[in-house]
Amino acid sequence: MRPVQALQVALAGEHAAVYVYGVLGGRVSTSADAALSRRLILGYTRHRSRRDELISRVRSADAVPVEAEVSYEVANPALTSSQLERAALQIELRCSALYADVVGSTSGADRRWAIDALTDCAVRQLGFGGSAAPFPGAAELA
Repeated sequence: MRPVQALQVALAGEHAAVYVYGVLGGRVSTSADAALSRRLILGYTRHRSRRDELISRVRSADAVPVEAEVSYEVANPALTSSQLERAALQIELRCSALYADVVGSTSGADRRWAIDALTDCAVRQLGFGGSAAPFPGAAELA
């Protein structure tokens, strides 16, 4: 995959992540599960920041950033704390795979940035019940 194409695919994934984290955050009961609420807010904030960084990187490559869809599907009903956690874990797993592709398709500053983004997603997976993997996001090596 070409570097700009990999960045665009990751940007599309970040658009979805921001949307879904917004849905999840609106469904968590902050009084019942303050820790989960904080993790969802952090996920939303980090993905929004990554989305904005990707937009800048795509523009720097003289390309037009892919736009967000009108809406995205949530992985499950996302009504209970465990469903919210599983949905957030799915976001992190998907974004890890996208960033693994960016790492494999880029070099220099873009690759270093993608490694940081991949690491960030992999660590956040652990907070949502995921397990550690030697090569997060790289399905063929897992």
